[in-house]
Amino acid sequence: MHKIRTNYDVIVIGGGAMGLATAYHLSKKKAKTLVLEQFTFINQLGSSAGVSRQYRIPYPEEYMVQMALDAQPYWDELQSHAPMPLMDKVGTLWFGDPKVHSTEGNIAEAEKSLKALNVPYTSLTSREIEKKYHFTNLPETYTGLFQADGASIDLRATLQTLYDWNKVNLHVTLKEESPVIKIEQIHQIFQVTTPEGAYTADKIVIVPGPYINNVINLLKFKIEATYWNMSSAYFKKTDPKIQYPTWFVFQNAEGSNGNQFYGFPAVDWNHPEYIRVAPDFVIEPLDNPNQRTLIPNPQELAYTAEWVKKHMKGLDPTPHYTSTCLIALSKIPNKELLIDFAPPYVANNDSIVVYATGWAAKFIPLLGKILSEMALEGHTSYNIEPFQMGYKYFKSM
Repeated sequence: MHKIRTNYDVIVIGGGAMGLATAYHLSKKKAKTLVLEQFTFINQLGSSAGVSRQYRIPYPEEYMVQMALDAQPYWDELQSHAPMPLMDKVGTLWFGDPKVHSTEGNIAEAEKSLKALNVPYTSLTSREIEKKYHFTNLPETYTGLFQADGASIDLRATLQTLYDWNKVNLHVTLKEESPVIKIEQIHQIFQVTTPEGAYTADKIVIVPGPYINNVINLLKFKIEATYWNMSSAYFKKTDPKIQYPTWFVFQNAEGSNGNQFYGFPAVDWNHPEYIRVAPDFVIEPLDNPNQRTLIPNPQELAYTAEWVKKHMKGLDPTPHYTSTCLIALSKIPNKELLIDFAPPYVANNDSIVVYATGWAAKFIPLLGKILSEMALEGHTSYNIEPFQMGYKYFKSM
């Protein structure tokens, strides 16, 4: 048995964006915190791979719109610690077939939610989208909305800012290349074992991104998940002056072509002469995260390049650079976030906080606050009822 080296108030399992954000908020409460990362920090092997994410406010559900609004002051606070901009505010454009419902939502439902919460936006016709935002050859039936607060998140800078804060904070210990191989309980104290040694804590927060089952299986429960090796490509600008907002297009699938795409502006921090476009669908889901690859699915890239060639101005439609990002999505409709305590059949479950699955980069600093409150206080001041679905999606092993 490994020697128990030290005791912490909280052990955070997973050192990606959510783990580092949780540690950041725990440190502000002076909680003695250990972050265990199975790889190295700021790696390209999980859901924080890549360098850009979309911050957007449009959602079909009012509570998601509200959550995006509520995240803004926490982004502002994090920005105060960052030597570089964390966001490039270029706006969010949603457009396409107004009848299409996707995992991102639906344009008409998003408009209703924005109206209900008095969020300003502009409705657009197909021709207005082409004239203002450089798309072309769109069907006349397409509609859209533009919301000016949307932005491209510099994910690498966000991770670096959180890492740098935690690295020098006296209340936080960061350990990389420390995969968790055992979790035991001794008199309601957690003993978490890695190849480097064992550590104890009163509480644990489990946030290992797509590797969620690798950890919660140690506690004899699991979540049903689909693993996506999400593709991404960069297209060189042939018109150096052209710029795009962040955007999604909603279209019906055509055979194996999911036919839904999203994109980013050219940004200073990542191939500034290129526009990033990605398929918002996956042709071959993975059975487990260990099947991930850094090479995108060639058919997904081909469909993306074809769409760029037909519908985007000022770009060479040949993918110049490519990347992938590993995502675990639950079987929950609309791919919701799942934020909960461990299920009641796990001993001391109310001291085990779990964040699993879903698209959440836009909420990083807010989710860190929520998870830290759950760990320290056993509850959060934020209404997480829509995401507290462990009772339904956690399964005993």
